[in-house]
Amino acid sequence: MVKKDTTNFEASLKKLEKIVLKLEDGDISLEDSVKSFEEGIGLVKECQKQLSEAELKVKKLLGNGESVDLKN
Repeated sequence: MVKKDTTNFEASLKKLEKIVLKLEDGDISLEDSVKSFEEGIGLVKECQKQLSEAELKVKKLLGNGESVDLKN
């Protein structure tokens, strides 16, 4: 199950990178740009959710009451 989550996260990141490149290229219509931007925002939110869930799992696994800075 962990592999599935990781695969989804990695796939989402790759798709997000493609969207960013397409938007940066500037060779798409305004309508397509907005659709791509909307899709990208959805992917960012999903990735953030998955990262938050992973951070919570790590904190639970540490569970020794120590304060751990997971952002570094």
